[in-house]
Amino acid sequence: MDGLIVVFLILSLLFLGLSLRSFYQFMVYKQDLKEDVKQQTYLFQLLEKGSSKKERLLTKLFQYADDFSHIGQRINFSSENHDVRKWLMQAGYPYKLNVERLQGLKIFMAIIGLMLGGISLMLRLPFSELTVIIYPLLGYAGVIYWIKSKAKNRQEELSFQLPDFLDTMSVTLQAGVGLDQALRDIVPYFDGPVREEFGRFIQELDVGVPRREAYQMLLSRNESKEFQILIKSLLQGERLGIPISQTFRQQAEEMRKLKKESIKEKAAKASPKVTLITTFIVLPSSLILIGGLMVMNMFSQNQNIFQLLQN
Repeated sequence: MDGLIVVFLILSLLFLGLSLRSFYQFMVYKQDLKEDVKQQTYLFQLLEKGSSKKERLLTKLFQYADDFSHIGQRINFSSENHDVRKWLMQAGYPYKLNVERLQGLKIFMAIIGLMLGGISLMLRLPFSELTVIIYPLLGYAGVIYWIKSKAKNRQEELSFQLPDFLDTMSVTLQAGVGLDQALRDIVPYFDGPVREEFGRFIQELDVGVPRREAYQMLLSRNESKEFQILIKSLLQGERLGIPISQTFRQQAEEMRKLKKESIKEKAAKASPKVTLITTFIVLPSSLILIGGLMVMNMFSQNQNIFQLLQN
């Protein structure tokens, strides 16, 4: 009997020791997992944009447009779903908009325009009969024009930021850092569309998306000429085995040349506009001013002559 008690105590101590060892291994694994998740989410937290009070207010306001999404998808003049999806992707999905919400937003703004036109009609304001028709049309078309301009401005900003980003990447890659690690180290220090697009590219790679497919997603989300050239060069370099650092350096030089040509082109287009403004606005205004002064001088001189004759 005493021997069974001793065996039981030894087995109990053995199982207690094994359980403590397993618990310790579990705690170590849990701590390592926390550190790994912290390192992964640290980059994502850096990539997240902070929202201002204006953005939060507009986001809440745009939520009311969800009630009109079905009507907006039926009344889709100049705003088919595939076009809206394309504009939203290029604009970076501002204010958490999606296709349905944007389709409802144009109807929502048209209703607001109709209400404003009705108020102006009740107040008997000038041209109030026309505003009942014009304001809803402006509300409908204004949403489409707004999202198009957001997409265009974002693509231009992406092209503007690329040369500096490529120079930084080229130096980092020449130092022996891998592409993925270089992107993780450099992307958080940039703002705007470069940070958003390459940050999303990193996230797609982390969740297991093939690199070639992730590159194709970058191409589908952006229409910037310089960005398209860069991603296609990376795809070609990966296929042919060209060093990535050399690709980034060459693309930075090419994009600076394209940027200079674009500035020259804009300057050349600005010259006729300045000439038109000078011809049709500045010159007539100057002639009217000179003519007015001449007439005023003539009347003042005649008035002096009349005063002398009366004396």
